Formats: sequence, C-alpha cells, structure tokens
Amino acid sequence: MTAYLTPDEILQVRDAALETGLADPMVRPLLFDGIMPKYRGTLPLLPAPGRQVHSDLNEMNRVERLVDGSVPLEIWLRNAVAQTTEAAPLALFQRSLDDVARSAGGEPDIVAAMPAAELKEQIVHRDDTVPFGFLRGGDLAGTAVARIKVPPYESGEPLQPNGFPHSGTGWLIAPALLITNHHVVNARAGTGTSRPQAAADDLLLQARHARARFDYDTDDVETEEAAIAELVAADAELDYAILRLTAEPSRPVLKLTRKPLTVADGDVVAVNIIQHPGGQPKRVALRNNLVYAADENDVRYFTDTRGGSSGSPVLTDDWRVVALHRGTRRVEDVMFQGRTAAFVNVGTQMDTVMRHLAANSPAVHAEIESAQGD
Repeated sequence: MTAYLTPDEILQVRDAALETGLADPMVRPLLFDGIMPKYRGTLPLLPAPGRQVHSDLNEMNRVERLVDGSVPLEIWLRNAVAQTTEAAPLALFQRSLDDVARSAGGEPDIVAAMPAAELKEQIVHRDDTVPFGFLRGGDLAGTAVARIKVPPYESGEPLQPNGFPHSGTGWLIAPALLITNHHVVNARAGTGTSRPQAAADDLLLQARHARARFDYDTDDVETEEAAIAELVAADAELDYAILRLTAEPSRPVLKLTRKPLTVADGDVVAVNIIQHPGGQPKRVALRNNLVYAADENDVRYFTDTRGGSSGSPVLTDDWRVVALHRGTRRVEDVMFQGRTAAFVNVGTQMDTVMRHLAANSPAVHAEIESAQGD
C-alpha cells in the first residue's frame, strides 16, 4: 500500500500539531476519538510529545484501512480540524484531510474529459457533514419534546376575556419532569420587564392546568395530552420552570452537556433546536444555527424560531442539551450568511440552570442528576 502522505507532509502535520498544542498528551484521546480502540492499543507509546505525534502519524500513514473499513489517519485529521482554530494550521490539517480522503476513496483528483479542471469531492471551507447516526439521534431526541399549552388565571379564576392558552415547548429532563421557560408558565403577553407577572397562586394554578402534547409531529394524527401535577421549581430571571407530570411517559429523557458551551474567536459551533413554533406541529432547525457568542449564563445563536418556540432544547450535534431557548435579542453590526443580522436568539446555559437548582431546589436537582446518569 502506498502511504497517504509523503514524509515531508507528515512532518508538516506534526509541526502544525506541535504549534497548536495538539501534541499535549491530554489531547491525544480527542484526536483518536472514533478510531478502533484495539488498533489504538497497538501504537507505540513514547515519552516525548513531539515524537509521539510523529510516531502516531507514521504508523497511521502505513495503514490503508482497518477491519471496520475506517481510515485511521483520516479520522485523526478530521479530529485535528475540529480541535484547531488558528488559520494556518487549520488550512494545513484540512488540506491533508482532503488528500487522504480522496486517496482513500480511490478516485482521481481531476476528470480528464472535462475542458476545465474539476475536482472530485472537495470540502468547501470546512467539512460540515455529520455521521448518519445524527439523524437517528435527532429522531430519538424529538420524542422527549412536547408542545405545552398554559391557560392564564387571575385571582384564582380563568382569565377573561383574554384567556386563550399560551403555547410553548418543553422537554423531558427527568422521567416525570418537563422543563420549559418561566414566561411560558407565566402565560402573560409582553416582553422583558413589560411582561406582567402572574401572582404566585395563579402561577401554580396555571402550571396544574397546563397540558403537554408529545409526538405532535403532524396535524394528521391525534396524540394524547399529558397532564401536569405541579410546578416544582422555577426562576424568572434565568427563565426556567420545571413541571411534574401526573404520570411518567414511556420515553427517554434528553441528556445534558456536562459543561457550559464556550466559543473562542474563529470557532464554528452549530446547534440544533427542536421546537413547536406557533404551537404548531414539531419542527427542527438543523445545524445552520451557528453560535454567535456564549458566556457564563447565555448562549446566543442564529436560527429560525417564533412564538411557541420558547422552552425548546438547544442541542449540540451529539443531541445533548446545552441551553434552554428563551427568546431573541437585538444586535448591531453582526454579519450572518453575508448579510447584517438584526437579531440573535438566546438561551440559558443548562449548566447555569443546574447550579441554580442545586442551590435552591436540591431535591429536584438530585432527581434530575439521577435521571441523567452519566
């Protein structure tokens, strides 16, 4: 088998890895993520990080593909691209990945019959593909998402004449616990500080009379609504509310990320949002929802949402929830897809919600942690 990369190209990849900190032994497992563990165990272990990277690259460069059909050098380079933000090393890793991927595919670089050079399968800017299992994961995640309708109450009675139920989105964070926005359960029109707040007793009544409809994927099929027993935790500032269902639905809960999302300059991070916009059947905004910024409490991102999307899970590509979608924020001088964007969407970091629960509702926090497992 002819090596995928020349010795000089291997040295260039090694040098780029050293330059960007990818030679750190703590990073090595990230670079080998997705490569067969049995093969990884055959690679020599060396004490010097630079020699280790060089050895790893040389060994993988000699392997055409493993028994599962994968190309270890291609996977390593793909992981290196994902871990790199500096422009020059990123370009080198991407170019090397393209070369290896083309060689592994057994296809020529140029179709001779064409009057102008035409490359076979080229990455445009970055590789935006995802594993096919991404679709199965999204389908499973969607089963935990429900449309919520909350009727407004005032002084203990249904609010009239403007007593139409308010719609939102919620999702299972534990087998019998549904999380959504506080403002969804508040069921009052308005935005920000101009939104009237329901009295505490009315808020509890509204929660108990709310209904959650799972599997509302189309208007062509009727699905039952789940009843709410009580509001068990809420915070208006972080804009979350946790509702206990009267019965546990037989469906998996959504898993949470274990650390807050951070975005460095140059990072490209996509998120996915499963929602019930306008109280209508479930829709999903996939991957073309780049994160604009993130801090300790908030994640801000570009996506398409509207009324009724409040309370939706903001999910990473492994279908773990990183934030609770809550609304839109006006911005200035922000570009997206070549045009100026006037708004970005915003969600509360789930790490912040969990820390608030631990401090203020420890029993609810413990129930969620138990359901989350890992």
